[in-house]
Amino acid sequence: MAEHQDGQSTAAWTAVAIELLAALLISIAVLVASWPLAIVGMVLIVVGAAAGKILASAGFGQTRPDRSSSGTAESSSGTAEPSGGTPAR
Repeated sequence: MAEHQDGQSTAAWTAVAIELLAALLISIAVLVASWPLAIVGMVLIVVGAAAGKILASAGFGQTRPDRSSSGTAESSSGTAEPSGGTPAR
């Protein structure tokens, strides 16, 4: 399994679904010249972003990878070396 999920989490999917609905509503609002529908779409953009952040902070987002298990070690010169301790040539 891949180390990163590339945004495949409940928080990401929920945010994207709401944003897609908002884009659809705004597109329809442009076609039918409806300001109220456009405003609803704009409000949904903010709601989608907020929903994604709230769900991620509630634990439904992607977990951050542990930096210590990345396989490289920081040397004293500031360059990354393989975890074996020998400098890369």
